[in-house]
Amino acid sequence: FMKLLTGESVPQQGTVVRPEKLGVLRQDQFAFDQYRVIDTVIMGNARLWQALEEREHLYAVTDMTDEQGMRLAELEGVVGEEDGYTAESDAAVLLDGLDIPEPLHARKMSGLQGGQKVRVLLAQALFGGPQALLLDEPTNHLDLDSIHWLIDFLGRYDGTLIVISHDRHFLNAVCTHTAD
Repeated sequence: FMKLLTGESVPQQGTVVRPEKLGVLRQDQFAFDQYRVIDTVIMGNARLWQALEEREHLYAVTDMTDEQGMRLAELEGVVGEEDGYTAESDAAVLLDGLDIPEPLHARKMSGLQGGQKVRVLLAQALFGGPQALLLDEPTNHLDLDSIHWLIDFLGRYDGTLIVISHDRHFLNAVCTHTAD
């Protein structure tokens, strides 16, 4: 069911409609090994990340054309709309809440332990104000303080949350409806 919702699987019948901004807790701990921790979190907002990447490429151009200058202006608009100017500090707040200390934020994901990677992937799912969150076992590898932080975060979250978990205390704290 979760794979249908995320788009990883195609339905045999009917259609699945997803919001434009969807936060998904990815389970592949190695998918982002070549990226910095902070960048991995920011990738949770795909529109922002693509704009930042293209913008960086255009700023590296030494002899910019008018067309490239216009594109750069469009990208700056996207960065502004998606709160890109505060993206690193917003990502750092999520990482701190999930007990990933600041000195690790600039490291490559490959340098983290498995449990730390899962926390970064959780921060990625939460980043950027998604309209819906799809979280599969979000409390795995979290200590009690991080679980409480996540419960508080989700209590303030204004969107649809679909969560799979075996942690009934967590489920009781964040869910309004249960499918078993």
